[in-house]
Amino acid sequence: MKYLIKNKKYTLISLFFLCLSLHTKAQDVLVLNNSTQEPIAGTAIYNKNKSKSVVTDFYGKANLDIFNTEENIYFKHISFKLYVVKKALIENNKVLLISKSQGLDEIVISASKFKENKREVPKKIASVSASEIAFENPQTSADLLKSTGQVYIQKSQLGGGSPMIRGFSTNRLLITVDGVRMNNAIFRGGNIQNVISIDPFSIQSTEVSLGAGNVIYGSDAIGGVMSFYTKTPKVSFTDSTFIKTNAALRYATANQEKTAHLDINYGFKKWAFITNASYTDFGDLRMGSNGPEDYTRPEFVITNNNKDIIVENNNPNIQKTSGYNQFNIMQKARYEAKNNLSFDLGLFYTATSNTPRYDRLIRYRGENLRSAEWYYGPQKWFMSNLNVTKLSSKANLYDKIKATVAYQNFQESRIDRDFQSEFKNIREEAVDAISFNLDLEKKITNKTELFYGIEYVHNTINSVGSQENIITNINEPTVTRYPNGSTWQSAAVYTSLKYKPNTTLVFQTGLRYNNVTSKADFTENNTYLNLPFTTANNNSSALTGTAGISWNPNDLLQWKINFSSAFRAPNIDDIGKVFDSEPGSVVVPNNNLNPEYAYGGELGLALNFNNTFILDTATYYTYLDNALVRRDGELNGENEIFYDGELSNVQSIQNASKSWIYGFEVGAKINFSEKLKLTSQYNIIGGTEETDGIEVPVRHVSPSFGNTHFVWQNKTLKADIFLNYNDQLSFNQIAPSEQEKDYLYALDKNGNPYSPSWYTLNFRTQYQLNKETSITASLENITDQRYRPYSSGISAAGRNLIVALKYTL
Repeated sequence: MKYLIKNKKYTLISLFFLCLSLHTKAQDVLVLNNSTQEPIAGTAIYNKNKSKSVVTDFYGKANLDIFNTEENIYFKHISFKLYVVKKALIENNKVLLISKSQGLDEIVISASKFKENKREVPKKIASVSASEIAFENPQTSADLLKSTGQVYIQKSQLGGGSPMIRGFSTNRLLITVDGVRMNNAIFRGGNIQNVISIDPFSIQSTEVSLGAGNVIYGSDAIGGVMSFYTKTPKVSFTDSTFIKTNAALRYATANQEKTAHLDINYGFKKWAFITNASYTDFGDLRMGSNGPEDYTRPEFVITNNNKDIIVENNNPNIQKTSGYNQFNIMQKARYEAKNNLSFDLGLFYTATSNTPRYDRLIRYRGENLRSAEWYYGPQKWFMSNLNVTKLSSKANLYDKIKATVAYQNFQESRIDRDFQSEFKNIREEAVDAISFNLDLEKKITNKTELFYGIEYVHNTINSVGSQENIITNINEPTVTRYPNGSTWQSAAVYTSLKYKPNTTLVFQTGLRYNNVTSKADFTENNTYLNLPFTTANNNSSALTGTAGISWNPNDLLQWKINFSSAFRAPNIDDIGKVFDSEPGSVVVPNNNLNPEYAYGGELGLALNFNNTFILDTATYYTYLDNALVRRDGELNGENEIFYDGELSNVQSIQNASKSWIYGFEVGAKINFSEKLKLTSQYNIIGGTEETDGIEVPVRHVSPSFGNTHFVWQNKTLKADIFLNYNDQLSFNQIAPSEQEKDYLYALDKNGNPYSPSWYTLNFRTQYQLNKETSITASLENITDQRYRPYSSGISAAGRNLIVALKYTL
C-alpha cells in the first residue's frame, strides 16, 4: 500500500510537469533591421562565455530555448552594432539591430572580388547598402552614384548620367555588374549614359572604388571602379518554400515620373529564383525658377507634314522634348549544391525609348535652332552571366575559386536632322561582348593571403550608317560611326598579395599583365572618307601594379597609403570613330595610337572619437602620360572636309597630352545620439593638362562639391534634412573644349561662358506604416533653384516632390 501511494505521488508530479510543458511554448525571436524592419539573416546569438549559440535563418528567426530566462544574450552581425539583452526582457519576441555608425568594419567585394573587411583595404571605397538605396529612392543608377557624395554626375539629357570621379570620367572609369565589366570597345571619351541601364530596384549594394583599379579590373579603371551587385535569390534551406514579394510605386512632380516595380523571390531547399521588373515613364523636366536666364527654353521645334516650325514655349522653365521611358527586367537563379558550392545564373534586359539629346536641341545656328531632331534611338542592354563559386576547398592551389562567363549585347543609335532639312542621318551600333574570369584566393599562412586570376574579353562591333529623305522615305548608305566588323580583345593575368603581420597593420600589393589587341577595316568607310589606310591593327601591352598599407594602431586612428600605376588601351572608339564632335568639327580615324598610363598616390587618415565624432580624409595625386585626347589634324593634307553636308574642321584622337590631377576629400560624421546624426562630405579637385606646350584646365575636373545631412531616426520613422552644394568654375577655369560650348553654360558679365555655383535645400522622410508597408517622400530643391551641373546639357530639376509606396509580402 505504501508503495502504491509513493508511486501515485510520482505519477502526479509527472503529470504536473507534463501539463506545464504543454502550456510552455518554444521561444522564437525575430531579428530585424531597426531602420527598414527587414529580417537579418546570419546573426550570431550566444551567451557570455559562448557555450551556447544559434544563428538566425533567412527569415531572421532563431529559437532561444537553449538560453536561461535570466541569461544575457548577445546578438552580433558584422554590419550592425552588438546588442546585449536579458532573455526575459525581449519584448514581443523581436530584437532590432542598429547599423554601425562607422562603416570601416563592413564587408566589401570590389577590392579583390572576394569578401574583405573594408578596414583592411588600403584605398578608399564608398559603399551604399540596400537600406540606404531604399531611403535614397534614386530615379536612376546615376542618381544613386551621386548620393555617395563622391561621384559627380553630368547629364547631356534627362536620359543620361555620366559619372566623374577624381577628375576622370567616361572610358577612364570602369563599370561592373555582378563582377562583369560593362565597358565595351565603343565606350567613348565623351559623356556616356550606360549606367542608367542598371535598375536601382535590382541593386543589393554598390561600391565605388576611388582611384585606379587596374590590377583587378584591367584597362579603363584609371579613375575608379563602380561595382553594382544585384539581388541574390535566397534559398529556403528547409522543406517549406520561402516566398518574398516587393512592389513599389513612385511619382515625381518635376518630370512627372511614373514608376512601377515588382520583384518576387522563390526559395526552395537548394534552388532559388528571383524576378525583378521595373517600368519608368519620364515627362519633360521642369527646371527651377531662380537662377540664370541663360538656361531657360524660350522656343522649340515642332514638325508637321515634314515642315519644321519654331514655336514659343509657354513655360520657358519646361525643358521641352526631354522626356523618355525605360523598361528593366532581371531574372536570376541560384543552385546551392553543397554548403561550399553554388551556381548563379543571371539574365538582364533593359531598353529605353527614343531619348532626346537635349543639349543638341538647344544649339543655335544664327537666329534659328540648329536641329529639328536629335535623339538617341532605344538604348538596349542584354547580359547573361553564369557564376560558379566554391568555398572552403582543400585544394592545394586555392581555398576559394570563382569562375564567371558572360555574354552581353549593347545596341544604340543616333538620329539627327537639321532644321528645315529633308535629310535625316541615322547611325546604329551594336556590340557583342563575351568575357571569362577565373578568380582564386589562397591562404598561404595565418598572416598571408594570395589572390590571383585570369581574364579574357572579346568585343565585335557592328555599325551601320544611312541617310533618309523624309519626303521620299528613300534611304541611302553613308559613312558609319565605327568600322563595321571591327574587333577588340583583352587577355590578362593578375596577382595580389595581402600580408597582415598583426591586428593593426595590413600590407597589400599586386601586379597585372594585360595584352589588348584591336582590328578595324575601313574599306567601307573609305568610299566616303578616302583615308590613307584601309586597316588598323593595334597591339598594346601593359604591366601595372599597386602597393598599399592600412595601419590601425588603435580605435582612434587609421592611416591608409596607396601607390598605383594604371593604363587604358586604345579602343575602337579611339581608333576608328567618325562623328561630329562639336558644331563645325568632325573626328576621323587614327591608326597610330598607344596606351595612356597613369601613376598615382593616395594618403588617407580617419579619426574616430569613440564613435561620436568621425573624420575621414584623403588626398591624392595622379599623373596621366601619353593621354588620348581629341586634337585638330589633317586628312590627306586637308584640315577641312564635308561631313553630313557641312564643311567641318578635321580632328582625331591622338596621344597628344599629359595631365596632372590632384584633390582633397573630407567626410565627417557626428552622432549626437542613437537617433540624431550629422554627416558631411566635401571634395576639392584640381588639374591641368598640357596642350601644345600650354597648361590648361582638364575637361572632366568637376567643381568642388559636397553635401551635408541631418538625419533623425527611430524604429519606424527616418527623416533627413540635407544640402547639396557646388562651387563655381569661372571662364578661365573651364577647359578650352568646354569654352566652345557656350550653349551649355551661363554667361558672365563679359559674355563668356562659366559654370555658376549652386546649392539645393532638401528634405526626405521614410515611414514604416507596418511590417509590410512603407512610404518614402522627398521634397528636393525646396527653394526652386535654377542650376545646371558642370558640363551638363540639361538643367537639373526644380522643386520636386517624390513619393514612393513600397509593399512587402
